[in-house]
Amino acid sequence: MKDIDAIAMLQDPVRRRLYEYVAAQGREVGRNEAAEAAGVARTLAAHHLDRLTEAGLLESGSRRLTGRSGPGAGRPAKVYTRARAERSVSLPARDYLTAAELLAEAAEQAGLDAELCAAAGRRGEALRGSAAPCGGLGEAMEMLAGRGYEPYLEGGAGPEDSEGVQGAEGAGAVAGAAERVVRLRNCPFHAVAEHFPPLVCGMNLALLEGLLGEDGPVRARMDARPGECCVAIETSKNNDR
Repeated sequence: MKDIDAIAMLQDPVRRRLYEYVAAQGREVGRNEAAEAAGVARTLAAHHLDRLTEAGLLESGSRRLTGRSGPGAGRPAKVYTRARAERSVSLPARDYLTAAELLAEAAEQAGLDAELCAAAGRRGEALRGSAAPCGGLGEAMEMLAGRGYEPYLEGGAGPEDSEGVQGAEGAGAVAGAAERVVRLRNCPFHAVAEHFPPLVCGMNLALLEGLLGEDGPVRARMDARPGECCVAIETSKNNDR
């Protein structure tokens, strides 16, 4: 299915709610859970989840949700996760990825890591503008969510912690969580970072340092994890700099 057709699948409001819920969990989601989250019947949720899988937006599998095995454990249930493949549409057609990869290759070969990080730090500061350094983890999550990083609180945080940080109530969603660590499910530079990880991850860290403000109560640090962004966000007092 073409990217534009796959993306058009999300125009249906129920389908979009289901997709956004599955994508936000960072784990396998069963039909019952997805249906409850979207506020629809299980049969309708199953239909839309399978359509999203056919479109390549979700991936499906099966496992026993009871956590048991052997006789009496029940039949495996169908589960869904966000697909790893990227989808994008540009009208007219553009190819910024190739340009980014060529520039990254040239920067890496020329040993321009420090210069790139300095430029990224300045860009982060420019994006923050005249605003003071980020005031806490809630504010950081709101800012990072707006830039596509998909932040969530580490340590069993529920969807209300990671998804509810989108507005004035954002800081309150993580009240009392000053000692927690914010992880980032999505790397906006993933395609280029796959080919040039040290260069791009260093650039990303510098960008976030500038965006959050290095003199504020939160800090960005490098902490790569499989399937997630290489940067974690925490309160500055957690670590000596």
